[in-house]
Amino acid sequence: LLRSVPQTLVSLVPQLPAQAEPSDPTAAAADPAPAAMEFALVDGEKFSPSCSTLVMPALSIGNVGQLAVDLLIPSAKARRVAYLDEPSVLPCIGNDAFGPDAVGDLALALEEYESPSHGLAFIQQRSPVITGMMVSFAKNVANFISSIGKDHVVILSSLDSGKRRVIDASSDMLYYLSSCNEDGSDPECEKLGWKKLEEYDPSQRLWKCLASLIEGGVLSEDMADDPEEMTASDYYATLPFAALFFACKAKGLKVSCVLCYCSEGDNMPESFHLAEAVCKLRGQDPEQFHGNGSNGWTIPLSWKSIYGPPPDMSIF
Repeated sequence: LLRSVPQTLVSLVPQLPAQAEPSDPTAAAADPAPAAMEFALVDGEKFSPSCSTLVMPALSIGNVGQLAVDLLIPSAKARRVAYLDEPSVLPCIGNDAFGPDAVGDLALALEEYESPSHGLAFIQQRSPVITGMMVSFAKNVANFISSIGKDHVVILSSLDSGKRRVIDASSDMLYYLSSCNEDGSDPECEKLGWKKLEEYDPSQRLWKCLASLIEGGVLSEDMADDPEEMTASDYYATLPFAALFFACKAKGLKVSCVLCYCSEGDNMPESFHLAEAVCKLRGQDPEQFHGNGSNGWTIPLSWKSIYGPPPDMSIF
């Protein structure tokens, strides 16, 4: 999994040519419309109408969202249904990610999986989005999810623990952001003991700018980020989960972002925590998966080398 670095709001969209004024209509016209996302179904597969909830990661610190989706896919015995071709996602290729054995079944940068028995679909993203293309990517993903009949999107992501303003007593506290209410709250998430992301304020400048960009607005000079004016709360609006949240919401989809704080390092515990959160949100028990690991989970093959091969013992 490639690391993704949080970007400022300005870097979420392509920039105008240096010689053109931002208000010059010809400058915008000169920028071609972003290409749509395409997909190729795996032979014999189709999108299942019973998989109405789709789970996907938003790349961030520690790759926790990706690790959680990697854990959920084999545990739910999901099958790969389609390869997705999104022009703004950097290409990558690797061996079979889930196993149980590496048989040369290639994994690509963006794929869709489904588990009809559990009513879940998944998108796995294995490489980052090109700088300046996050808004385009989010809109393409939202269009695709809507077109294949999904109605609830669960976005899993991590937040930089160094940005926390208040340290909660519980280090494994989960946070959420929902499209159910305008302020981002959701009674069902509250019942699960999760805390709404306090930094989400739809009336705050950067959140409003992001919503405007998703809806087809243009990034004007007064929207540009001044590093000296950036606040701690502005950090959250610049993360990929925020763009995905607004894009899916704009398509009329129900969106639930489940978030946790972490630092770079071994983030497997946090990935288990997010994967368990998906089960709670769905009213399911991980033990229903009947996996080969603890509490019903199936540990993906790719985790055996997630931090590289073991050291050569001859050096000691």
